[in-house]
Amino acid sequence: MPRILEKGQIEALESRAIPPIILPDPTRVFAARAARLAGLATDDPLGGYLGFAAALARAQEEVVGSPHRPAVDPAAIATALEHRMPPLPARGLTRGREWREILRRVAASLSDAQGFPDAVHVMAQRIGAAGDAELEAIAERLLSAEGRDRDPAAAPVVIAALQVYWVALAAGLDVGRLAMPEEAAVCPVCGMPPVASVVKATAPLDGYRYLHCGLCATEWHRVRVQCTQCGGSRGVALHSIEGRSPAIRAETCDGCRSYRKIFYLEHDAEVDPLADDLASIALDLLLAEADFHRASPNPWLWQPGP
Repeated sequence: MPRILEKGQIEALESRAIPPIILPDPTRVFAARAARLAGLATDDPLGGYLGFAAALARAQEEVVGSPHRPAVDPAAIATALEHRMPPLPARGLTRGREWREILRRVAASLSDAQGFPDAVHVMAQRIGAAGDAELEAIAERLLSAEGRDRDPAAAPVVIAALQVYWVALAAGLDVGRLAMPEEAAVCPVCGMPPVASVVKATAPLDGYRYLHCGLCATEWHRVRVQCTQCGGSRGVALHSIEGRSPAIRAETCDGCRSYRKIFYLEHDAEVDPLADDLASIALDLLLAEADFHRASPNPWLWQPGP
């Protein structure tokens, strides 16, 4: 007689069958993102901003291979792991000066980039000339905010440097020592929310859904048809725009009225969670009209704040 598995048992079986956590590959993350953004920018109403984002990702790709590999106190990591906490918490980690060096190199790359309005170059030069204390204050503010900042034009550039820093740190962890988060909406490495989720299309991960961190690019498994914000499974539905790519959908939850994008690699193997989220704002607008709210913002889209 077939055995009926409960929800928790299904999760346990899946976790044993596949890696529950996938750490980022610094040599691939930004290169793939830059290529994807450049391709999306050629035929999109938001082509101008996507082109800027592609230049930002190329700058990240250039600097991620820097010989100045960031480091963090091994004792701090061990303590966090012992208490099943994110070992590289975005809100609380003592950042090394390497991230500011990364930021200034990213800003210099943007300052030299061609084909952008003068405002982009002025903004990049302003960031490159800022003092250490000012940059640390901006970073602290952005890592603690929820998609709003007093300087939304500069925010994506600062976040881009922080992404390079955290991706490099995350790649050096021992994935076997990491613990899955109790809350779905928390990255097991840095504690930040996911930007979206991806359904894999190659063995042995074919058909499995992973959440993708918007800061350190770590991915962690989450069963499908389950709200990635509140964990509920009732009233969860998928939405897409008729005539658009079947790879892009949004998963809504009637319980908490939130949603996150979910991307299907079987329909488009080049999908990048952050890039394709930027390029599918039309879906966000439709869901907002239906009274759903984003569970967490895209780290490269900021609104003016106080």
